[in-house]
Order: sequence, then structure tokens, then C-alpha cells
Amino acid sequence: MNESEMFGSKLRSSFAVVGHPNKGKSSIVSTLARNDSIDISRQSGTTKTSNRYRIDTGNGGFELIDTPGFQRPRQVLKWLKAKANSADQYTDAIKAFVMDESCQQNFPDEVELLSPLVKGAAILYVVDGSRPYGAEYEAEMEILRWTGRPSMALINPIESDEYVVPWQNALNQFFKMVRVFNPMNADLQEQVSLLNTFALLEPKWKNNLELVISDLIEQENNLMLQSVRILADLLVECCSYQFQQKVLTKGQAESTQGFLKIQFNNHLINEEKNAHQALLELFAYHKILIDKEDLKVGPDLFDTEQWYLWGLSKKQLAITGTITGVATGAVADMALAGSSFLLGAVGGGILGFTSAFFGSDYIGKMKLKGLPLGGYLAQQGPITDLNFPYVIIGRFSYLYEQLKNKNHADRRDVDLNTVELSAKIKMLKKEEAKQLHKACSLLVKQKVASDLKGALEILFSSI
Repeated sequence: MNESEMFGSKLRSSFAVVGHPNKGKSSIVSTLARNDSIDISRQSGTTKTSNRYRIDTGNGGFELIDTPGFQRPRQVLKWLKAKANSADQYTDAIKAFVMDESCQQNFPDEVELLSPLVKGAAILYVVDGSRPYGAEYEAEMEILRWTGRPSMALINPIESDEYVVPWQNALNQFFKMVRVFNPMNADLQEQVSLLNTFALLEPKWKNNLELVISDLIEQENNLMLQSVRILADLLVECCSYQFQQKVLTKGQAESTQGFLKIQFNNHLINEEKNAHQALLELFAYHKILIDKEDLKVGPDLFDTEQWYLWGLSKKQLAITGTITGVATGAVADMALAGSSFLLGAVGGGILGFTSAFFGSDYIGKMKLKGLPLGGYLAQQGPITDLNFPYVIIGRFSYLYEQLKNKNHADRRDVDLNTVELSAKIKMLKKEEAKQLHKACSLLVKQKVASDLKGALEILFSSI
């Protein structure tokens, strides 16, 4: 069967990733396929058989074939030269090699990697730009040239780019296109550039690849919108949640306070954990665990000593409290991005200032209400501290930023690098920041924040 299949009315593209063992072929497949389940190892010869990964983007699609590395290219080339006397016989010699039973026994790796090319796949040849070029690679490159397939060489600078230039000089003799591509940090633009190049090298794939590219760009924007929806739901739940327990006496209520607090805290912690897990699944990361040791997401949600690191700084929180508390006071004219501001508010504005500045010391107190028929209702929550929604936003946006800039070939843990959310908010325009502050103020008052998603979308579009 031909490797190029139909995707709807368009021809699906197929790429065989080939090369010498241990040059990062599987890493490149993992990044391009957005699949972190692909086995990646420093041990030579991790890939023993060809593995196929079909990527459907919605309106288009392509296939990546992760192949074993060349093991005995010089002997294979010798066999091929014995079968072909001129260039017009090269492709037939390759086909004969793949079909020959003795070759299948003596050169299983080469048969495995050449088979997709015989069936119509294009070539992505991978080398390590941190290792010196050597003439021993020329046999395998010559074999690939004999296939006559559209080809691109990718220089993967695994440890450094020290030998990239010598590799470029050599590869240009054998391949139609040569690119430096680091699967650990290649962004969407670089990945799209590869697909655009192949659309030029193989015109029959042009329509399909253009659809794939359009889908990928749209998907990246949708990832942001879906992430915002997850965060908005988390904020509404965490800022409105309360845990209640009926008791007979005030003394019983006091003895129940510890239980209420544990149940209340556990619920919010689990809600945040579930939201973070949903974010991982949204970005198709299935091998990363949500815990402090693996992700190093940071301090416990209820470690209020760290709130000013994840949420707003004390100064900005005080300014925000004034902005959101001026409903019953005078008008305060703030320049949030500047170093100074005019504090013209009194009354409600001053109350907003003081409660925002000192609020983190006054969270989680149990409330007790008398019931009409006797007894009491002990209640834990909701949290009314103004900084609380910013803490949730700060932690979630930190994880979002790491995943957005991380490729599926990168299996390293995400390092903790606590950055104040206030730094991101300072990048917003004054009215954009004010929209976010008002939404957060409404949340801690358990009111509907109709502009919440819009405010978060503006914030996340700058990340």
C-alpha cells in the first residue's frame, strides 16, 4: 500500500524519520506528533521496528514513521551497487533490496527503514550537530538519495551547535533541503516552517499540508481559550465554595472546627489539582504527574506566606483594593503600570485599601449561625481575601506558560521559578488590568463576574 493516503479529498502526507542510531529521531517524532508516550533514550537503538504515528488536525493530517537507525549502510550500498549500473536503476534496486528475503534476514534494520520510502513516504534525515561530521555517514546518505524521494535533512544540536556548519556543507550534497531543528525547544513557527518546505518539495501534498498548518495555528489559539475556561470555572468554584455542618451546641461547633477546615481545604486543593490535570490533558501531556516533586508547582495552596509570590505584591494588592472599593467612596485615579499613583479615595476606597493589605491574615475563620428550630450551622468559607483569586490565577498561569513553551520531546521536570503575577498584570493596559481587578473583586464577594473570561483571555494572550 502506498504511504500517501487520502484524508477526505486531500492526499495525506507521510514522513519517515531516518538516520544513524541515537541522533534524536524519536525526539523529533515526539515533538512533531505532540506525543509524550514515544520512548526516548540515550541508549543507542531504542527504536527496533518502525512505529507509525498518525496526526489528524481536523481538516488535514499527516503520518510520522519512527524508524530504526542504519546499522550496516556500507554493506547495503555494496549490495545495491551490484544491482544497479546507472541512476535510472537506483529505485528498482532499493525495491529489490526491501523484497529480498536474504536482505530481510541480514539487514533487518535497513529493510525496516527503507520500506516506507519504497511505499511513498518522504525523508526526514536526522543527524547530531554536536558531533563531528564523518565520511562514514555518506553511505547511508547515498542510499537515501537512491530512493528518489523528497527529502529534508534535520540537524539536531543535541548538546551544542559546534559542528552544524560542517554538517550543512555535507548534507547539501545529498538533500534538497537542510534545516537546524531542535525538538526540545522548536516553537510552532519552526514546526510550521518544516511543513511549508515539504509542501514545496512534494506538490501533491500541498493542499493537505496547507490545511494542517491552518489547523495547527487555530488549535494553538483554541488551547488558550480552553485553558481560560478551565481557569474561570476553577475560580468560580474556589471563590464561592463553603462547607457546612449542623451541630447542636456552640461547644460542639468549636470541636468541629478542625474537621470543617480540613474538608474545606481538601476540596479546594482537589479542585485546583483537577484543573491542573485538565490543563495537562488539554496540552496532551500524559506522563507528567501533578505533585510538588514532579512538577514543582510550588507551595501549598493554603501557605499564605507565599501568597504574595503567586498573587499580587502587597503594594499592587493595596492599589487594587482601592480600585475595587471605591464604589461607596470618591474616585481614585490610578496609573497601575507607573511608579506613582494618586490616592484620591476615602470611605469605601480606604476600606478597600486596608482589607486588601491585611486580608491574608484573616482567612478561613469558621462562621456559626443559629437555626430556627434549634442548633447551629457551622460554616467554613468562602474565602473573601482579595488576593485569593490572584493566587489561583498565578499558579494556573505559571503552569500554562510552562506547558505552552514545552515540547513533548522534553521530558525534564518543570523547574519552580516563582514569578509575581503582578509582573504580568503590569504589562496590561490600564483598562485591561482594571477589568481583571473588578472581576476578582466580584469573585471574592460571591457575585457574578460576567467579564471574567474576557479579562483572563487578555491576560493569557500576553503570556
